[in-house]
Amino acid sequence: MVLEENDCDSVFEPHATEEYVETPYGDLHCIMTGTPKANRPVILTFHDVGLNHKSCFETLFTHEDMQEIVKHLPVCHVEAPGQQEAAKSLPTSYSYPTVDQLSEALPAVLKNFGLRSVIGLGVGAGAYILARFALNHPDLVDGLVLINVNPNAEGLMDSVANKITDWTQTLPDKLIAHLFGQEEIQNNYDLVATYRHYITATMNQSNVSQFFRSYNNRSTLDVQRPVSGGNINVRTLKCSTLLVVGDNSPAVEAVVDLLQNVTYCTFDMADCGSLPQVDQPAKVTEALKYFIQGLGYCESVYNLKLLTKQHKLVQIKQAEVKFKNQDIWQNLKQEVIIEKLIFSLCEN
Repeated sequence: MVLEENDCDSVFEPHATEEYVETPYGDLHCIMTGTPKANRPVILTFHDVGLNHKSCFETLFTHEDMQEIVKHLPVCHVEAPGQQEAAKSLPTSYSYPTVDQLSEALPAVLKNFGLRSVIGLGVGAGAYILARFALNHPDLVDGLVLINVNPNAEGLMDSVANKITDWTQTLPDKLIAHLFGQEEIQNNYDLVATYRHYITATMNQSNVSQFFRSYNNRSTLDVQRPVSGGNINVRTLKCSTLLVVGDNSPAVEAVVDLLQNVTYCTFDMADCGSLPQVDQPAKVTEALKYFIQGLGYCESVYNLKLLTKQHKLVQIKQAEVKFKNQDIWQNLKQEVIIEKLIFSLCEN
């Protein structure tokens, strides 16, 4: 069902088509910008809990450097049921989908827009959903950029803590603690206050609560690193994957956990707080440019040096990249080249 088509003044660029896409788990609000092409993937975004496509990605996609990417690749923003701005409360008879079910709703989105493949860009809960989608539908995903992804199910202590906070904290307080690290909550008052306003003034609290509950009940992704001579049927992300985490993000340890079980590298961005795409959109855009070109698209954006037939180089300035856990980094069973730059390898 097409809602509108803007000829100008779209959130990110002109000619945005807004639709509700029917899926087995409810209608998903989608915004397509640009025109899909048969020989190129579309960037598919999925937001975090407490956010929608605007509050999660607007700063990134309106950055001037990002225009070099969107000139080459269309963008499809997907919002979880009831998470769009000014959404009406979902019917009481509606059973909110699990995050696994939300990942299984995405093939219907691709079919609706006639998309052959995507490059997933997700944050938090959205990153988990896109990772699950890539595990179950590897033929539909060319690459993944996962920001602040937590692949782990909640442990017993987490569940107990959540029940306590249900009694002692408001929903906005719980969402702020999910989105931001303690240091940033205490020291970056303006940014935290801005997002608290987004949550309270633009989001339907009942709908957000249901999405949050669904995310908190997630299962572990159970991604494993393939080992030579080992089980060839292990679950692994088969597409090129870039893991990004802010140095003050609550998800740092979880991202490191995932790093140990995939064949791709991660970096954490120094001085960018908890939301890299908001705090440092230029740095995220630069990483995206190199990553996407490493996949074989946007060749005119930057020149990349080939390492081997299997690997390409994603260049990131050393001043902008800092690895949290040097022991894990040193123990990675990959050939990593460190010269004047720190390199992140992306498997072709």
